[in-house]
Amino acid sequence: MNMIQEKQVPLSANEGAGYAGGLGDSPDTALVAALVQGRLGDPFALLGPHRTGDVMSVCTFHPGAAKVNVLSATGELLAELPPVQQDGGATGLFSGPVRGLEHGDKYLLQVEWRDGQGEVVLQETEDPYSFGPLLGDLDLHLMREGRHRELASCLGARAMTVNGIAGVRFAVWAPNAQRVSVIGDFNQWDGRRHAMRIRHDAGVWELFVPRIGAGAKYQYELVGADAVLLPAKADPVARATLKDASDVSVVASSAPLRWTDDEWMSSRGRRHAPEAPLSIYELHVASWLRILEEGGRSLSWQELGDRLIPYAVGMGFTHVELLPVMEHPFGGSWGYQPLSQFAPTARFGSPEDFANFVNRCHNAGLGVILDWVPAHFPSDDHGLARFDGTALYEHADVREGFHQDWNTMIYNFGRNEVRGFLIAGALEWLERFHIDGLRVDAVASMLYRDYSRKPGEWVPNVHGGRENLEAVAFLRELNGVVAERCPGAMMIAEESTSWPGVTAPVERGGLGFSYKWNMGWMHDSLHYMQHEPIHRRHHHNEMTFSMAYAYSEHFMLPISHDEVVHGKASLLNKMPGDLSQKLANLRAYLGFMFTHPGKKLLFMGCEFGQLGEWNHDASPEWHLLDDAAHRGIQRTVRDLNRLYVKEASLHAGDADPAAFRWLVGDDQANSVFAFLRTNAQDAQNTQNTTMLVVSNMTPVPRYGYRVGLDLPGQEAGGSWSEVFNSDAAVYGGGNIGNEGSIVLEPVASHGHAFSLMLTLPPLSTVIFRKD
Repeated sequence: MNMIQEKQVPLSANEGAGYAGGLGDSPDTALVAALVQGRLGDPFALLGPHRTGDVMSVCTFHPGAAKVNVLSATGELLAELPPVQQDGGATGLFSGPVRGLEHGDKYLLQVEWRDGQGEVVLQETEDPYSFGPLLGDLDLHLMREGRHRELASCLGARAMTVNGIAGVRFAVWAPNAQRVSVIGDFNQWDGRRHAMRIRHDAGVWELFVPRIGAGAKYQYELVGADAVLLPAKADPVARATLKDASDVSVVASSAPLRWTDDEWMSSRGRRHAPEAPLSIYELHVASWLRILEEGGRSLSWQELGDRLIPYAVGMGFTHVELLPVMEHPFGGSWGYQPLSQFAPTARFGSPEDFANFVNRCHNAGLGVILDWVPAHFPSDDHGLARFDGTALYEHADVREGFHQDWNTMIYNFGRNEVRGFLIAGALEWLERFHIDGLRVDAVASMLYRDYSRKPGEWVPNVHGGRENLEAVAFLRELNGVVAERCPGAMMIAEESTSWPGVTAPVERGGLGFSYKWNMGWMHDSLHYMQHEPIHRRHHHNEMTFSMAYAYSEHFMLPISHDEVVHGKASLLNKMPGDLSQKLANLRAYLGFMFTHPGKKLLFMGCEFGQLGEWNHDASPEWHLLDDAAHRGIQRTVRDLNRLYVKEASLHAGDADPAAFRWLVGDDQANSVFAFLRTNAQDAQNTQNTTMLVVSNMTPVPRYGYRVGLDLPGQEAGGSWSEVFNSDAAVYGGGNIGNEGSIVLEPVASHGHAFSLMLTLPPLSTVIFRKD
């Protein structure tokens, strides 16, 4: 059992509270009735050690026990506690004077049980009601202010040692509850056994339960503000959960996680900078590779590390991005309706297994990003919804607190404790699990009060506007805290509107994200590619318009899971034509994507041209790699990744307008696009910093296609190497190309004195490097 540092706290003793008064008097009948009926909100008024006159009495609740003795710390019998009767029946309460026991003395409870065969079973334990409060005033103050950045050390279940006694301290925020208890195997899930102490100034309930530790299963049982018993609740700050029962929390080990990734952590700021290459492989852990021979089960974290890490590294990706791994009750939500913001799902292993997976990724040179969902949470009874019988984490008004699209609850970002809960949850992944970035889901739904709502279905802000000012303040605070505490970590916004300054610094009025998904580029470019080539001339601007705003934010180009599911077709089947044309279109599109300004993200299955939509209950169609055409798509992605990472001109200027220039952006008739990528900041031109990209989005090969060019210091005869051709035979193409290189000629074209005469394969992207 792993414990955090020992705490010394005063032993609890109440001066006659709960007793009628006088030597050895029995407990107050009203309190006894409330306890037995599960209505007692202040258990310390009745249970534990109490001084009545000159004698200490002990009162303890063990329904079903045959006998309870009080022993000294050394095992000496001090008293046999008589059972308390009420209305002629047993109450399960044992209470009586304990001579020789002084205030502050340690003692044990020896409880005699009878098993199913009538055999005596003895249990010895310390009395949980003999311990004083454990949470410090500073912890409670910071929690109340929403500024406790290590909330899982304050709330939740913490294995620890108190006064030399090993056990677990439980703490939960439920300010409006009338009674809160922790239930588990250790008390037969009886909510009367371990009712908790309320810390009124913060609305936090706490209790130390001795002689249990890491691995113990538990929930919270609450009586709500209206005196109604609520469904058992999972711990909002649980660090571990039970596999196949996500509403059951598990006491996590307090041992520090083991890391050997110092080199990665110290270098990730450079790896994540706007001028760095970022190529992200997005995947759903549960379905990336199912073991068909074992009922289609998912891989464990260990198995995923064995298979995914070499695959992603071999494919040239710099990072993997996992759909939410925070514990979630319904697998079909893909993790986007999380139950816990602090616990990795138990589906694939323990929190330690997950940390080891991240550590292995880092040691292989692979970053790890998680999707994270602070916009909403599921309405399940055992989760956060009406946690203490009131709208605690959510808004009470359904116009603010209910998501019509997803049947989920919306966090109340205006409440200190809720903001603090979410920020601490984000830090749990970034700090405790060394995650390299969080992709924040559904940011647009957070920013606008009228998101997906009709008139009359939403509440304006204090100025009468549609902006959610509380959510804006939360996002700014979140990103500011992450930037301060987690140098080099990325915050990535899935934001689909034109909200200004998503990636601008907070101090300049922005939201402070590191990157923003470029949803406009994604929608426009895919819409263009879905047209038959003969019609593309009428939609030419859909491929060029993105450059009108490409430098307004730090963008990431996402081909995500959302684009290959729910009837949208796989990426390959978005392309028109027969199978060979679909494959050629896809290779050309990938070439355009990997050379367009912006960081890259590609969802699993897209990298080899999966035919069917993503199905979370099945693996991607890995068998397609038996076909050379699909291996060609896979090799296309691999080679584009390697070229993108190697050539500074393809990534270093993503935030620099001077690093991009259209050469041919208006050839609608031929559906040809040509542009230069340079590393404009490399003034000494010490690298091969100029790349020419030409895409032909029709099935017609174009011979003798001239592209005008005018570069400083160039002269006729200078050569350009063809470093990528999506029509190459190794990719499954027709192998039409430029025989490896082309030469600059003193022939005027496009208003320039020099030009290159190119052969453009059909449905292709060709990349040249200036030698």
